[in-house]
This record gives sequence, structure tokens and C-alpha cells, in this order.
Amino acid sequence: MSVTAASGEPAPTVRKRPKDRKAQLALAAAELFCERGYHGVSLDEIATAVGISGPAIYRHFPNKYAMLVFATRKLTDTVLDATTSTDLDELLMALARLAVAGRKVAGLYQWEWRYLDADHREEFRGDLEVLVRRLAVPLMDLRPSLTGPDAEALVRAALSVFGSVGTHRAAIAKGRGEAALHRAAWAVLRGEPPTPEAVPSGPSEEQAVRVGARREILLAESVQLFHRYGYHAVGVEEIGRAAGINASSVYRYFPGKADILAAAFYRASERVAETTAVALAGADGDEDALRRMSQSYVDLTFERSALVSVYLAENNNLPEADRHELRKVQRLHVEEWVRLLGRLRPELAAAEARLLVHAALNVVTDLSRWVRFDRSSGMDRHLVRLALTVLKA
Repeated sequence: MSVTAASGEPAPTVRKRPKDRKAQLALAAAELFCERGYHGVSLDEIATAVGISGPAIYRHFPNKYAMLVFATRKLTDTVLDATTSTDLDELLMALARLAVAGRKVAGLYQWEWRYLDADHREEFRGDLEVLVRRLAVPLMDLRPSLTGPDAEALVRAALSVFGSVGTHRAAIAKGRGEAALHRAAWAVLRGEPPTPEAVPSGPSEEQAVRVGARREILLAESVQLFHRYGYHAVGVEEIGRAAGINASSVYRYFPGKADILAAAFYRASERVAETTAVALAGADGDEDALRRMSQSYVDLTFERSALVSVYLAENNNLPEADRHELRKVQRLHVEEWVRLLGRLRPELAAAEARLLVHAALNVVTDLSRWVRFDRSSGMDRHLVRLALTVLKA
């Protein structure tokens, strides 16, 4: 505080607007979008997070969507700026550091980008392709036998390892986390690539359920719509139309749209619990149990891909009581993997084992979004192998 020369009185403090206010707002918005979902965050909440009034946001952004675009561009710019090296190990270490430091905004890469319009989604995909090529080129130099598609498939799997830190809240020390991610990404890049040209054969469980009871049809159609467009973009009218009934009839089976989402989550939790129990019951030792659990998760993810995708992406839109209950169920499932991995690898700290489990699961679910599944092609074996590679890194 300064003093005036004439009176000796303290001069009034002049508050200056930070030069980086726009970036500060975008970061706060990105963290809130990833924590609670794009549609679950208001402009006033973003403003409060940085200590300004709601109307003051309009000095920097015309609306919330503009903040999503800016935040997504900021994320890709940061990643591309940090990955200009031609040395693959340096690139992986840079990505490991970014992943740990920016885990609160990693959800932009995982899920929230789907709320971008077509042009901005294409821009995002273009930036991602640049990143993939930056890693694929030095990878092919190290492994000349790899084709371009094979190298890119492995790179996408490695990027899923880094992106996995945004899918959970498990704590881990910075240095240990970076080292584990770096090690797991290298293990993936040294492994056998998945085959992205696989073609589906026969109906999945999701397709087959269309002929079932009306409640099951409503649930199945809702899951497909939530998966394709996002929970907030789907109305009860669209759900009824997809199921062949009018909107008012939907309420005979579910009190509201949120209850349909919760039912989908409980259904996914049941499937996960069932497949895990079967895998453990039939296992011949810990090594076989880990392989069986990986196989069962791959099977579930591809056979019920929309359900698993909704299960992972729409958690923030659940009613609060259901959200807390289901997060507890999810944590218990992960801990089954952690305990098993801990017995096989006693040198791992529990936090490190937990990080690797989340990374392995994320590799499977990420690849399920762009690889078409056909059991006869051996795609399931490729994905099981990748998951085990991460767990053993």
C-alpha cells in the first residue's frame, strides 16, 4: 500500500485484472467440466472458482461453449508444444509429466471433447493425429518391421496409458506416477500391435436385447442414445421413439431419465461383478486369475461397448445417492485387481499397482471405441495381451 505525498494518508489500492485471466478461466472451466461434466457446470460456478462475478466472464468468453473450445485447444497446444523432440524416450517422458501434472483436465481428452460441434471435433482429431504421427515415426525407426497402422495402433494404446490418470482419483506421488506411466507406455510400444481392421461378426448382447421385455428395450435403447449423443442431449421423447412407444409410456417403467441412467449403471456393475466372480472362481492360481479377469473385461467391453462407455463417461450425471454408491462399487472392483496384482508383484506399492490397473482398463475401453471387434480375428487376445503388458510393466 502506498502513501500520498500531500496528506500522508494511504492511497487506495488499485486492483489490476490478471493478464492471464482468460487462461485462468479456461483452466477452471476445464477442471470443472472434467469433474462434473460439461452440462453440469454453470458460468457462475466457473466465475466463483476464480473469484470474479458471473457477468465478468463475458469480457473474455461469449458463452460456456467458447470456454470448452478454448480449453480443448489449450490442452492440445500444450501437448504439441511439449512433444517436439524426435527422441521417443523424451516424448514419452514429456507425456508422463503432462499426464500427472494435468490429470484434472485429462477428461477433455477422454470424454468432454464430444460436446464440441463437428468442425471443432475435426480440429481436435487433427491435432491428435499430429501427436500420433510424432510418436509413430520414431517408433518405426526403432521397429522397422512395424507397418504405419501397426505403429499408430500401439501409439494410441500408449496414449491411453497416459490418459488413464484422468479416469480416477487415486493418489500417487508425482515422481513415482511419472515413472510408472513412462514404463507402461514403453512396454506397450514394445509389444505386439492390435489389428484395427477387424470386422464384427454376429449380433452383440446389446443388439440381441432388442427383442426382450419392454423395460429391457427401453434400457438398451437409452444406453445406445446416451453413448452416441451424451446424456444431456437425449430426451425422454427420443428414448420412447427409439423403443417404439410414446414419451408418456416411458414413465410406466422409469420415474425419469436419471433413473434410466442409474439403472444402466447398476446393470453395468452387475455385469462386471458377474464376470469377475466367474474369472476368479475358475482360475488356477494368481497368474491365471489375472489373465482370466483381463479376458472377461475385454469380452464385456466389446460385447457391451455402449454400456461400458456410458458407465465410464456419464458418472457425473447420476443422482447423488446413486453416484456415491456406484463409485464405491467401482473402487471395490478396482481393488480386486490391485490385490491380485500385488500378490503377483509384491515389489509394487499399492498406489503404483492401482495406477497400472487403471491404465490397463483404460487401454481396453479406449481401444474399444475405435477398433471393431471380431473374436475370430483374435482381437480379444490382442487386447488381453496389451492389458497384461501394462499390468506387468
